[in-house]
Amino acid sequence: MRKVKKAVFPVAGLGTRFLPATKANPKEMLPVVDKPLIQYAVEEAVAAGIKELIFVTSSSKRAIEDHFDKNYELESKLELEGKYELLKTVQDIVPKGVVCLYVRQPEALGLGHAVLCARPLVGQQPFAVILADDLIKSEGPGCLSEMVKAFSYHGGSILGVEEIPISEADKYGIVSTTSLDERISRVDAIVEKPRPEKAPSNLAVVGRYILSPVLFDLLERVEKGAGGEIQLTDAIAELLHHEQVLSYRFTGERYDCGSKLGYLQATVEFALDHPELSDAFRDYLRNVSGCDTPPIASVG
Repeated sequence: MRKVKKAVFPVAGLGTRFLPATKANPKEMLPVVDKPLIQYAVEEAVAAGIKELIFVTSSSKRAIEDHFDKNYELESKLELEGKYELLKTVQDIVPKGVVCLYVRQPEALGLGHAVLCARPLVGQQPFAVILADDLIKSEGPGCLSEMVKAFSYHGGSILGVEEIPISEADKYGIVSTTSLDERISRVDAIVEKPRPEKAPSNLAVVGRYILSPVLFDLLERVEKGAGGEIQLTDAIAELLHHEQVLSYRFTGERYDCGSKLGYLQATVEFALDHPELSDAFRDYLRNVSGCDTPPIASVG
């Protein structure tokens, strides 16, 4: 079975929910403690064995390209000043043997269209799609690593899912499934943002996918959906008629960093686990909350 070696990062969105912070700075570059969201996503991909990082960008996202490129001036200054730990941090953003590739999405036509833009770089290989907005905090190997392992056994396409309150069904693609084991289920149907009373389940697809290259042909043919956009969910619904599609209930806690509240929650939880900041930050939270028991970061 072919291995998953390529990951697509759709990063061309405007990030309007974070304006004015995202007027000139991509939302994927918003920091959670001391790393931008996109770097967490890349680290998860690299840990899963991904060798080609494919960023679907727009003309306003040059900061992402710059972040993963070398900065000779900065590196020379850090080396000259003997700040070798900081130098290593900068140089290790992309490990050796991993390459970054970029393709432009000329129009904002939805997630499905963004994925389709990556077709020339993906080719006929299975590939991952990672949405940096969905930051997943894991104690184990990471969400995508778990999904790659499941793919190596089952094949097909795999969607990362989690249970949500049914009242939030209209924010997600929702699947109905037939269980195969504790974490893996066969996807029988998928619906994009149904009204809660129409949702087939409370299992929501979040920003982790392993997809068959067959999906590209389906994206070429799918009609524009809500908002005049090409929906990835619609193409996956058609894929169900051609190949096996599975859902995977990952371990870990997901933070919706596309929302201000989710972003703030992620910042707090990651700060509480930071090796340099955790104790001082825990004391700070105890003081401002007036609570004798310090907050405890937990992974679900």
